[in-house]
Amino acid sequence: MKINTILLSTLLITAFAGSHVFAAEPVAEITIDKSSTALLITDPQNDFLSETGAAYGLVKDNLKAVGTVEHIEALFKTAKETQLPVFVSPHFYYPHDDHWQHRGALQQTINDIDMFHVSHSIDPTAFKGSGADFLPRYKKYILDGKTTITSPHKVYGPDSNDLVLQLRKRGVQTVLVGGMAANLCTDSHMRELVEQGFNVIMINDAVGAPGEEAYQAALTNYSMIANAVVSTEQALNLMK
Repeated sequence: MKINTILLSTLLITAFAGSHVFAAEPVAEITIDKSSTALLITDPQNDFLSETGAAYGLVKDNLKAVGTVEHIEALFKTAKETQLPVFVSPHFYYPHDDHWQHRGALQQTINDIDMFHVSHSIDPTAFKGSGADFLPRYKKYILDGKTTITSPHKVYGPDSNDLVLQLRKRGVQTVLVGGMAANLCTDSHMRELVEQGFNVIMINDAVGAPGEEAYQAALTNYSMIANAVVSTEQALNLMK
């Protein structure tokens, strides 16, 4: 007997919700070993977070509603004060990336508006002040000589950069994650790190997305996939 697909999906979702699959680990039960924990921020760059950024108009309302920019800075600041390792996974595109033959729809848009574009792959002056550059208020934390800045991820997740290698080489097992964009790169980093066996704690108000619907979609995914989901305030307490 065939079962209506929508009805079956509804039944499955109801069953999962009833068994608390959607619920992340209660904050009161979370403990971390700071000797094997790190903070990861994805794409803390001008094109998302600066008022002059290529994609700022798409995310600005959510950034302001959530307090993303300020929360990311609070995480950077506390991580440095408590000597918790900090990792940044940035998004850069160089001129040779313009020759890709196959792109998804959003990837094509990113290319068309020169988002995260750096005009030269090894000339540091080409990076400074560009849309791919780090938000100025974060630079004192990112460029202190202690933060691990990975090679750029080229699509959404860390599959195309050296983040996993860098985390493993530092003995990291638990990763606190925030950054941009909540439903794209941050979500994709969460998924790959979980697949790689890391404990992943998502910080739900240190991310931002292109609209409330995209933000809520990200939060739903976090609650289903991450080991835990916490607020910035809760993350700061864990780090101290």
